[in-house]
Amino acid sequence: VQPVESGGGLVQAGGSLRLSCVVSGSTFSINAMGWYRQAPGSQRDLVATISSGVGSTNYADSVKGRFAISRDDAKNTMYLQMNSLKPEDTAVYSCYADVRKGYSDVVRRYWGQGTQVTVSS
Repeated sequence: VQPVESGGGLVQAGGSLRLSCVVSGSTFSINAMGWYRQAPGSQRDLVATISSGVGSTNYADSVKGRFAISRDDAKNTMYLQMNSLKPEDTAVYSCYADVRKGYSDVVRRYWGQGTQVTVSS
């Protein structure tokens, strides 16, 4: 099982980007998913999460109203739509997926490698 992010890049302040996180592998089901970000010299911070089933969402205060998390379970893919980007949003964005393999009751968190988002002023 491997999550892979894409969609990062360089954008001007006020612009938008959409990140994707595709989970590949075999015989698994995905519970919660989410995004974290880490700026240079800073700790890793939670950005947004989305549950399985009804897709309940949760956002960091700093991104509420600007970012939107969603998922397409048929494609094993999660998205992060980022609007009204600010220079302080610059960071490496990493996704995670809480995965249950086969018929196991064990849920394990898998992480992507991260994608760089840079917002210029």
